[in-house]
Amino acid sequence: MQLPLGTVLPSLWERAPLQTLLLLSAILLILAQYLKKRRPHLNYPPGPPGLPIVGNFFQMDFKNPKITIQKLTREYGNIYYTYVGGYNFIMVTGLPLIKEVLVNQDNVFIDRPPFPIHFHIFQSHGLIMSNGQEWRQQRRFALMTLRNFGLGKKTLEDRIQEEARYLIEAIREEKGQPFDPHFQINNAVSNIICSITFGHRFDYHDSHFRELLKTLDDTTVLLGSWECQDDIHYSFNEENLVFCTLDLFLAGTETTSTTLRWALLYMALYPEIQGKIQAEIDSVIGQSRQPTMADKEILPYTNAAVHEVQRMGDIIPFNVIRVATVDTKVAGYDVPKGTLLMTNLTALHRDPKEWATPETFNPEHFLENGQFKKRESFLPFSIGKRVCLGEQLARAELFLFFTCLLQKFTFQAPPNTQLSLDFRVGMTVSPASYQICAIPRVM
Repeated sequence: MQLPLGTVLPSLWERAPLQTLLLLSAILLILAQYLKKRRPHLNYPPGPPGLPIVGNFFQMDFKNPKITIQKLTREYGNIYYTYVGGYNFIMVTGLPLIKEVLVNQDNVFIDRPPFPIHFHIFQSHGLIMSNGQEWRQQRRFALMTLRNFGLGKKTLEDRIQEEARYLIEAIREEKGQPFDPHFQINNAVSNIICSITFGHRFDYHDSHFRELLKTLDDTTVLLGSWECQDDIHYSFNEENLVFCTLDLFLAGTETTSTTLRWALLYMALYPEIQGKIQAEIDSVIGQSRQPTMADKEILPYTNAAVHEVQRMGDIIPFNVIRVATVDTKVAGYDVPKGTLLMTNLTALHRDPKEWATPETFNPEHFLENGQFKKRESFLPFSIGKRVCLGEQLARAELFLFFTCLLQKFTFQAPPNTQLSLDFRVGMTVSPASYQICAIPRVM
């Protein structure tokens, strides 16, 4: 008696040993993945060969991704393709290609991809992870609100100056003994956002606020780990307001705070540069008054040092990730819709063709004939339509906090301690926890 095929196959499947079933399942998955990726008519950028299913996952060093990325850049050039964790990536390097994708094709690469961890937290709301009309509405609203609360005006500068005084007093309480400046700097920078969004600051000894800052710090580490709207839709609601505020705290606190911690570390590692900065501050401002934004033009070496901290600190090495919204071409290669885009800011900021001493902390990179010089190849805030919303605020905070601190303290390593440039990878690349001494300057 002949059994129908529809009966035989389930019967064989039920009797097959577990090992056979697992092997068949693996073969089917590999075949499905192969067929999915096999698009011979497309001219993909070059890239490293990968394994079925996992792609290039095991070739990546997630503790120090910069090493892997720069190695692949040297091997495959200024645009290459990888497949990691179920996602297709292209990495572009060099100013011409970065401008091509972020400026010339800004409408193609304007959206953020829906990574599960980000979607779970933000649900495509707020400023950083939102897309389409919702992003446009929230960005316009945030910029308008920041300007209404003093962005680019003397009122906001006054708030930063006031917080700088609190920060100086908090550091003075350490009495020149070794301490970790992470919390004080984080609190100071965060208080600027607090003063804008809530109308008041938080004391450095406030235990509840300390816990909030600790949670935010943990979140930035988590976010760095591997784990279109209707035109008449309005995104102004309480939920979006909450997420916009969270974005302001994450982006407006973590990035500037991390940069300032790199700044103090570099000052201790390069005492001769710290001395030049202090000599310029002393000759132009002295100790009798607090620095202002107007002083930036007459403190070119100090301003250059702040920019060099950003270049060397390299806190967002591959920019905030984008996704192609349609099929496109970059440098003659096909980039299908849904491909994720990263821009190699590390290589740009360490390019020996652009920087005289790319691997050395050197404020002279931003000076010409003793005057501050802007550099086109310096993009810590990105470019294009999704350029950093808080660039103007961050620039003011960095200059005023840094100058005020160098005016009042000399930063150096604790006795018998060797400081290092070890770092921690999260949402940003931040210095590994370190202890430093802030010696009050007596004039």
